[in-house]
Amino acid sequence: MAHSLHRSRATRGASGVQRIPVWFGAELRRRRIEAGLSLGELAHLIRFSKGHLSKIERGVKAPSHDLAQLCDSALDAGGKLSGLISAPERGATATPLAEADVTTPWTLRMHAGGRSDFVAWDPASPGAGIMPASLVSWSLAPPPFESGESNAALPYFRNVFDEFRRMGQLFGPAVVAQLCIAATSALRGMAHQTRPADRDAVLRLASRFAEYTGWMAQEAGSDAASLWWTEQAVQLAADSGDDELAAYALVRRAELALYAGDSVATVQLARRAAQQARSARIRGLAAQREAQGHALVGDRDACRRALDRGAELTAGAAPPGGAEPVLGSIHLPDLTAFVAGWCMHDLGSPAEAVTLLGDGLDAIPPESRRARARYGARLALALANVGDIEQACAIAELVASHVALIDSATIRADLLRLSHALNRWPKNPTVRRTLPHLAIGLHTHRTGPENPA
Repeated sequence: MAHSLHRSRATRGASGVQRIPVWFGAELRRRRIEAGLSLGELAHLIRFSKGHLSKIERGVKAPSHDLAQLCDSALDAGGKLSGLISAPERGATATPLAEADVTTPWTLRMHAGGRSDFVAWDPASPGAGIMPASLVSWSLAPPPFESGESNAALPYFRNVFDEFRRMGQLFGPAVVAQLCIAATSALRGMAHQTRPADRDAVLRLASRFAEYTGWMAQEAGSDAASLWWTEQAVQLAADSGDDELAAYALVRRAELALYAGDSVATVQLARRAAQQARSARIRGLAAQREAQGHALVGDRDACRRALDRGAELTAGAAPPGGAEPVLGSIHLPDLTAFVAGWCMHDLGSPAEAVTLLGDGLDAIPPESRRARARYGARLALALANVGDIEQACAIAELVASHVALIDSATIRADLLRLSHALNRWPKNPTVRRTLPHLAIGLHTHRTGPENPA
């Protein structure tokens, strides 16, 4: 990017000690003086201490991305300050699981034609390599579906898909992804066996299972597996004559770029999705992703234009509840307000974010833990940045308890930002009670399947 030269002093040297971005402090001081603000006045506006801000200007401390965004907004810098530092870490690095003391590997191979092979083998058994008792295996080959049998089975698979989505709100991806993979394979095999009249419907439903598997992979912290499964979904849908999922895949890729802090890729992929999509819903989701990309770099005008376009498109989209599963989030009561609130916070306007998010958390059902955690993390972050510490901590504890159960890498990234925000009040008793809860949520991470085919 064009600002990469100015970021060079913020990189880590050979010793691993972070170099302080002196350039940022000098530019912040220049813009503050031009705006006619004292150090104390700016500190009050952005809810940081005067001493902390002084250290930033003098190059003694490195600025966070959140601080840069707040300064951008307070000084009307149009994203110039945010552009001087590295984007925030929006992903999570997977850590390997410790091996169990006693393991019996299970392997299930799923073939394109619907045949599957299962093997359970205990390598620790005496003579495991030669004794039949140490090996259990069998093969399953599905018979051809005749006279509409596959078509009759589709409503059951459709109900299963809805159940898996509900499970995804309650449990982690390590549970849900494996079930989705099995269902995808079963439907893919069914499509090979069924009559041509039913084949397209079977493949379309298989593509929805594969797409949701990709979402679970992202939640598990594996962008590579998420992209792989999304591409499988696109291919399955294309085989059924449905190319709309290819446009939605671009929206998903834009989301991955957003969490990686890559604003340019986010905007470009979202615009490609909008050009390719036919449905108002997918074009609306693409506009929302574009808005979030503009917010990352502080382009308020472009962000608002994209938000307005997204709101208009999603308002005119067909309501959920048809025969085909709906692509995108279905558990947030007002997705438009949520995205707008997200954008306002990233633009350095947390008060606007609080107004937009408001009481929306109460409208999400208690059983939708993943949606409540996603919404709550953003609301708590905005509340912390306007100084409403008590309410921010109350919501933060709720989010931390949910993340420990649903194991979401994307929400954990917001939880980390929230933890940093609350650390600005280390002596506040409520903050001191809340931070250990956040620490548990941040360190409860289990990896999902990397690329299970």
